[in-house]
Amino acid sequence: MLKLVIPIFLAVLSFTSLNSRADGILVLGDSLAAGYGLEAGEGWVDMLAERLASAAEPIEVINASVSGETTSGGLARLPDLLELHQPDMVLLELGANDGLRGIPLSIVERNLNALVDLINATDAQIIVLGNRLPPNYGPRYTQQFFELFSDLAARYELPLVPFLLDRVATEWDLMQSDGLHPNAKAQPIIFETVWAVLEPELSPE
Repeated sequence: MLKLVIPIFLAVLSFTSLNSRADGILVLGDSLAAGYGLEAGEGWVDMLAERLASAAEPIEVINASVSGETTSGGLARLPDLLELHQPDMVLLELGANDGLRGIPLSIVERNLNALVDLINATDAQIIVLGNRLPPNYGPRYTQQFFELFSDLAARYELPLVPFLLDRVATEWDLMQSDGLHPNAKAQPIIFETVWAVLEPELSPE
């Protein structure tokens, strides 16, 4: 999937309390952020771009998410993305495909740490978007996988969205037929889940 770059211009201020410190937000994710199975403009990242059009300062949202992406793939792409876009904030949404492939969690953890280290070196803010695996992967692996994200956030003192698909993953009418990807009706719920953590990071200090 091609990268989606959405320029945001100053609009009528419907959110007067929002005075963003970020000039550019990079979304580094997989199909859950790339909008797999959705029409153009239906994804939660698109909704984020629309909401940020009401910010007191222009904000650019760069969706560098790729369907099927793993932490290792993201790690390979990240240096060029950081150099090209120089974001002030990164929404890190990777790991689900590693888990679905049964990649050892020690490798996933190492890659997540490396991703954060690369971003930290640029002084960009980071928000971690965590995820869960389907229960058929076994309770031990799925629980340890889920804890990777909270452990990462705690280690680096980062804001955390514990479960990106909270209130969505267990509702079949909000999921596509594959049972893994949320449908268009789910996107506003996912957006609000992310926004609840993101908005305080955009508010004036």
